[in-house]
Amino acid sequence: LSLKFGDIGNLKDLVIRFLLTTSYYQMSVENWFSLHRLQLLYNHSIQATFNATRIYAPASYSYHCEHVSSLQRYDALLIPSSANDLSKLWEVTFTDFQIQGFNIQEGHFAYAKDCASFFSPAILMGLVMSLILLLVLAYALHMLIYLKSLDRHYECKASSAYFSQMKDNDMEDEKEPLRSSGNESYELRNQQFCKIYI
Repeated sequence: LSLKFGDIGNLKDLVIRFLLTTSYYQMSVENWFSLHRLQLLYNHSIQATFNATRIYAPASYSYHCEHVSSLQRYDALLIPSSANDLSKLWEVTFTDFQIQGFNIQEGHFAYAKDCASFFSPAILMGLVMSLILLLVLAYALHMLIYLKSLDRHYECKASSAYFSQMKDNDMEDEKEPLRSSGNESYELRNQQFCKIYI
């Protein structure tokens, strides 16, 4: 698959050539295509060659990736084929890259197999945050289970303390001397009491 750009600045007849291969895999029971190599040509000669890695999809699908690049910050899916050629002098980056080599119908891309991995940084961050929240919840439940009750129940009962008619025998029953020396003090035998249950 060749993309011809013509003359761009000092580059005469710039062509980007994608070498695609197709293979049948018994495990998936279908054909898969892969981008085998990318070549940069200008002035009618090959100037740089990059081997493609991990760029493949089922033959009935297309392949899509946000960045296909030779730069490490974009995961370097394009690797210079040799240390001796001019490939290391080139930096190639395709943004919003989509390709389909076979089974093209009505000039439209088929359903795309995306290059995004299942464990992208956003997904990993979400999993870490979920784990932290689960640990906090487990700790809170643990503290609630082993928390001792601090409730105090008070039961206060008022006795029927009253003064009856002034009689000598009643007065002796109602009063009890606290101490016999000096001034006499008296205390009611029947008075209010409280029970505290902890």
